[in-house]
Amino acid sequence: MLSASDLPESIPLFPLPGALVLPRARLPLHIFEPRYLSMIEDCLATRHRLIGMIQPRITPVGAGDRLHSIGCAGRLTGFSETEDRRYMITLIGVSRFRLIEDLGTGPTPYRRARVQWDGFARDLGRAEQDPGLDRVAFLDLLARYFEAVNLSAEWPSLKDAEDEMLINALSMLCPFDPEDRQALLEAPSLATRRETLVTLMEFALRGGATGEEKDLLQ
Repeated sequence: MLSASDLPESIPLFPLPGALVLPRARLPLHIFEPRYLSMIEDCLATRHRLIGMIQPRITPVGAGDRLHSIGCAGRLTGFSETEDRRYMITLIGVSRFRLIEDLGTGPTPYRRARVQWDGFARDLGRAEQDPGLDRVAFLDLLARYFEAVNLSAEWPSLKDAEDEMLINALSMLCPFDPEDRQALLEAPSLATRRETLVTLMEFALRGGATGEEKDLLQ
């Protein structure tokens, strides 16, 4: 496990709309673009093996070059190469960060940034608990939401999962819009993330606006 003193001042960035990694959660990724293949190779040569997952800001015409101010760094813990030189990797979320300066793509083909880790100390600690979680009511809502969006689940695993694993895994799995995922990422505590997750599921069950409809309303 990395400590605060292990965290570097700059990290490579992987801007990916809709992709979310949270502290202590796993994110599998399929890497095929040449610039990100280069990023993975460079990352493997570092001591910390960190990649900053961050979402581009969404505009009416789609994802732009501007980035959100908060992302989450994941440590590369799994790596395999396919016959056609694509990479299958696994990141484990380490800590959120605040973007201080986008350093662009020179001298690497991928973006790098200076980042600040202050304010996210709990990300490096033990798994969080959510004392306010009503698991029965939460799983009932989740079942109705999964039915509405045609998702299946291993319910015994969900029922037995620890609070943080349950809430963070669902935050990463559920098909929310990128801006909603950003709100889940920025939630200051596990309880706040669960409250946001509940709000998003309830909104969807009430027939909430789709991402395209939201863009038209802005």
